[in-house]
Amino acid sequence: MGLFDRLKKGLSKTREAVVGRLGKIVGLHTAIDDSLFDEMEEALIAADVGVAPSSRIISNLRARVRRDGLTDPAGVLALLKEEVAALLPADQDGDPFHASLAETPHVIMVVGVNGVGKTTTIGKLAYQYREAGKRVLIAAADTFRAAANEQLEIWTKRAGVEILRQSPGADPGAVAFDAVKHAQAASLDVVIVDTAGRLHTKSNLMEELKKIRRVIAKVMPTAPQEVLLVLDGTTGQNAIQQARQFNAAAGVTGIVLTKLDGTAKGGVLIGVASVFSIPVRYIGVGEAVEDLQPFNPHAFVDALFAQDERNTN
Repeated sequence: MGLFDRLKKGLSKTREAVVGRLGKIVGLHTAIDDSLFDEMEEALIAADVGVAPSSRIISNLRARVRRDGLTDPAGVLALLKEEVAALLPADQDGDPFHASLAETPHVIMVVGVNGVGKTTTIGKLAYQYREAGKRVLIAAADTFRAAANEQLEIWTKRAGVEILRQSPGADPGAVAFDAVKHAQAASLDVVIVDTAGRLHTKSNLMEELKKIRRVIAKVMPTAPQEVLLVLDGTTGQNAIQQARQFNAAAGVTGIVLTKLDGTAKGGVLIGVASVFSIPVRYIGVGEAVEDLQPFNPHAFVDALFAQDERNTN
C-alpha cells in the first residue's frame, strides 16, 4: 500500500465525520443560503476543527460563493476543499529523513503528556532515520518510569539504533547531556531525546523541560534543532491547549499528531495548523512504521476529501 493510500485509509473516520457529514448537509439544500453556511459551520466545529478556524473557513467560503456567483449547492464542497487547503501551511520540502543535515548531531527533543504515543513516535522516527542511512542515538531521559525505558528499548532494538540510558531516578538533564556528548564523540547524525510524559498543567514539570533544553544547549549551543510535541488526535480540542502550554515551556518547533486512524476528531489538525505558527511535521495514521508520515498538506486535503469527491462525481 502506497503512502497516499495509507493516509486515505487512516483518515477514513475523520473523512466521514467531516466531509461525509458536510456532503449530507449540502445534499439536503436546494439553494445556497445562510442556513446552509450555518449548518456547515456547526459541522466543522463538531468535528473538532475549532470555533475560530471554522468561522474563518465559512466566512471565506461565503465570500468565494459571492465572488464566483455560485448558486448550486453541489459546487460548495469543491470550494470548501480549497479553503481548507488555504488554511494549512505550504508543503514541506522533500523528505526530512533523507535530507542532508545542516549540522550533526541533529538533536530532536520529544515532549508530550503520557499516553499520546510519544515512545512509539520516537521509535518510528529512529527507524526511518536509520533506514535513510543516518546513525541514530536515542536518549532515554524519561527516568521517572522504569517501564518507559523498557518500552523504549523494545523500539530501539526494532529500529536498530543505539540507546543511552541511566538508572531510574537519574537526572533527565544529565542523560540528555551525556547523549549529545557521546553523539559528538562518535560522529552520530541524529539524537532523539525522550522526556517524561508530563501534565501540561504542572508548572514544576514544565520547568524541567526548560532545564533539559538549557543543558543540551550547554553541550551544543545550536541544539536542540527540533522540539517535537506529540499530540493525540483523539483528544480533540484539548490538543490545542497542550500545544499552547508546551510551546511556552519548551519552544516547540513542530507538532506530531498521532492516532488519526482511530478517531473521527482528526479535524483538530486543521485547527492546530491554523491557530499556531508551529508547523505540523508528522502525522500518525496507523500502527506500521510507514504510518508515521511527514505531513504533506496537499496530500492531507486530497485524502480528506477523496471519498466525498468520488461519491459526488
